[in-house]
Amino acid sequence: MWRRAQKIGEQERRMLDKSFLAALLWSSNKLAQPVFAAQMNWEKSACAPTPLEMPIGDWRIEPLGADDRPLGPRRYVRSGLIGFMGPDGLVFVVGRRTAQLSVSGRQHSADDIIATVLAVEPMRFVYRGRIAVFSVSVLRDERIVIVAEQKPGASEEDAFTWMSRVLQAVDAIHQVGIYCLALVPSNQLPKTPLGGIHVSETRQRFEAGELHPSTLLMCPHSCVINLPKPREVQPDIGPASMLLGNLVQGVRIAGAQGRSLGCDDDMFPVNITARFRRAERIGAFLVERGRLNAGDHVALIFSPGIDFIAAFYGCLVAGVVPVCIRAPSAASLQTTLPSVRMIVDVSKAVAIVSNSAVCKLLKVGRSKEAAHRVDSKAWPMILDIEDSPASWKRKTNTEPSEALPSDACYLDFSVSTTGQLVGVIVSVGGALSMCKSLKVTCELYPSRHVALCLDPYSGLGFALWCLSSIYSGHHTILIPPSEVEASPSLWLSTVSTLKARDTFATYGVLGLCVQELASQVPTLKEKGVSLSCVRTCVVVAEERPRANLVNAFSRLFAPLGLSPRAVSTSFGCRVNAAICMQGASGPDPSSVYVDARALRNDRVTLVGKGAPHSLLLMESGKLLPGVKVVIANPETRGQCADSHLGEIWVSSPHNAIGYFTVYGEETSLHTDHFNARLAFGDTMTKFARTGYLGFLRQTQSITEDGELHDAVFVVGALEETLMLRGMRYHPVDIESTVSRCHKHLGDW
Repeated sequence: MWRRAQKIGEQERRMLDKSFLAALLWSSNKLAQPVFAAQMNWEKSACAPTPLEMPIGDWRIEPLGADDRPLGPRRYVRSGLIGFMGPDGLVFVVGRRTAQLSVSGRQHSADDIIATVLAVEPMRFVYRGRIAVFSVSVLRDERIVIVAEQKPGASEEDAFTWMSRVLQAVDAIHQVGIYCLALVPSNQLPKTPLGGIHVSETRQRFEAGELHPSTLLMCPHSCVINLPKPREVQPDIGPASMLLGNLVQGVRIAGAQGRSLGCDDDMFPVNITARFRRAERIGAFLVERGRLNAGDHVALIFSPGIDFIAAFYGCLVAGVVPVCIRAPSAASLQTTLPSVRMIVDVSKAVAIVSNSAVCKLLKVGRSKEAAHRVDSKAWPMILDIEDSPASWKRKTNTEPSEALPSDACYLDFSVSTTGQLVGVIVSVGGALSMCKSLKVTCELYPSRHVALCLDPYSGLGFALWCLSSIYSGHHTILIPPSEVEASPSLWLSTVSTLKARDTFATYGVLGLCVQELASQVPTLKEKGVSLSCVRTCVVVAEERPRANLVNAFSRLFAPLGLSPRAVSTSFGCRVNAAICMQGASGPDPSSVYVDARALRNDRVTLVGKGAPHSLLLMESGKLLPGVKVVIANPETRGQCADSHLGEIWVSSPHNAIGYFTVYGEETSLHTDHFNARLAFGDTMTKFARTGYLGFLRQTQSITEDGELHDAVFVVGALEETLMLRGMRYHPVDIESTVSRCHKHLGDW
């Protein structure tokens, strides 16, 4: 029951005390309109109509005085109007109670805001009487939203100009910011039975995302002024103090190391000419026909296939440094050919080696599209491997000089996460060390059958495609991802037919199989496709593991015999292509739930599944043999504890030598990334900075050495993070939130 008249600023709600008062709401069947029965006296009414079921307290009130006692015996009713009393008994009405908006402790009338909106050239853009003003809750306060029906024929540019003027007018007259101003097509707003705008339903549609405006202007910066205080980093706390504090608290320092790789006489045993006679012929062709010298850079432009592998080893035989480049697509030369030309120019390649199909796209007069997009006369020397002799005999008995471990083996060019073209130098010793590490981890014996569905141009995909199979001698099934796009079941059918125990793929291949084969699982089962032979299915990527996609893939193809523990992820980057990978005898991949709010402050707090603000993270596999990893603060270069988020630093024999620099000013960048040292602690070890944020967590799983397993969790790229008010946000989390806003948005 209302017993006190509530004050709103300088205004009071009006309470009526006259002899002519509405008694109760009349129950009517005509459009549900309330009909009031007036009577001369409230207490002496003899003909009371049938009322609606409504509490009497909603009508009758007893205003109290300053002493909390009723003002008198009279009864009052609420009028729903806002006003104040003037001199000589004058009553001033300023608005309706239902039209009041409480924003930041101040009261605003929706009717006054509508009048302000109509004062800004109303006849050109909106309909008079078709405007809804309401408030929504954002960050523990109410924000004003204006929705109006737009007249047809108004251009988008004129509409935004008018909307900007409306924002300025409301701010100048009412001293309040507008959170959102939306224009919808005519006759799109819900109506009441009497023909007015149904404000509450309009608000529900706005909050549910079902309003579908034609023009939308969001201005949160002008009205959201109660943001939390930014996080301030204490500059006086150095890395030594942080490390000492962690040791005093008994916190585990974030550092882990893979098993020892060992040294033996079989470190550099690869006899390329014995396994690839064609590679020797291509190498002789490059030296005799191309007149190439040792150390020259040669661009290899091939589609995935055996020719690509033979040309790569032909370059090693000739002593030149290969640069692997994806072949341009004949269907989209205007977009792919400039990328090829950029890599050729940046790598300083003196020759291009390819097959006849690609050479026709590059040579003058063979392709009008190529001549239009790129100057065909500016290409370096183009050599077709099909012109190499079918048989070749060495003119001298002297064997070619063996390459040193520190010599450059190949240049690895790739596009970074921010769209920049980056090339690194991989040494001969680093390439062989990576091959041996992969062989030990995955148990790649000569009897193994490995299926690869990867792009063979950079990173771990190139190492598995061209290096690992030759080094280990196992059988390799090469499946280009472009073939899987044409036939989504090709990869799984090939693995099933050849009984491959180990297979490697990308997230793109997994996502394609989930989307295209979701309804074909029973058909594949009837055709005899079985994945029970798969021991390890490793996803090769340079990013945070997509746990949702991996889990969806495992659940979808479980009826085909795919073991849930078989699917795992790996992690590599530009400075080291192979850091983590789930081995054949390693523990099952683990997942944790962390607090996303703590992660923004570079702290790792484990929470339970389903907890508020929980974020699922999946480990990237165990460390490869010979790899040492520490988590370091990217600013202070101090080693972090396992409860802190930091940059992943790696020390390994197969780290890249450095960036392939074209301009001299990039020397500092080279030194910073490949010769980093901790500011305190293990200052003697030389690390390479991966540029990725992550943390280490010691699990209860036991490795093959009998020790507890150190899991590496990758959170995201450092150069992609967004620093807002001292807190760190990752684009992948924002994309995940957006994808969950509507069912038509993809999850991966």
